[in-house]
Parts: sequence; C-alpha cells; structure tokens
Amino acid sequence: MNIAAKQPSAVLPIVMSLAALATVFVHITVSGTQPQADEGTAAHVWQLLMAGQLPIMLFYAIKWIPRTRQKALAVLAVQIAAALSAAAPVFWLRW
Repeated sequence: MNIAAKQPSAVLPIVMSLAALATVFVHITVSGTQPQADEGTAAHVWQLLMAGQLPIMLFYAIKWIPRTRQKALAVLAVQIAAALSAAAPVFWLRW
C-alpha cells in the first residue's frame, strides 16, 4: 500500500461516510422510513458528516495527486464511492 493511502486525509472521509450511513440506518431502525415533520438530530449529523468530508477530500487531492497520481486517484474514487453510498438511502427514500 502506498503512503498516500495511509494518510489520515485519505481514510477520514471514508470513515465519515460510513458514520453518515450508520446514522441513516440507526434513524431507520429507531423511527422508520417515514419522513419526519421536522429535521431531527440524525439529519443534522448526516449533513455535517457529508459536508465536513469535502474540504478533507480537496486537501487530499491537492496534496497527493501531484505526488502519486494513480494511487491518489484510486483513493479519491473510493472516497467518492463511499460518499455516494451514504447519500443513496437519503435520495432513495426522498428525505
């Protein structure tokens, strides 16, 4: 594994996406899939996790793409896939 993939800025967005996905699943388990009248804590936590990873991904891209292009692009692809997987249930359920 390349050093670019071992950086916190490589791993943190993936962890944040997994936490956002877990937030959605916990909310579904507790409250069901019906839209709520008001955005609750789960919605705000999800929004913060999703928005918070964007500057980290940008930092990673700026720092590592010039150094190790192929490895950095592979890590960015995984980060984007993780973010899309965390966003998919929200869009699928039309929350």
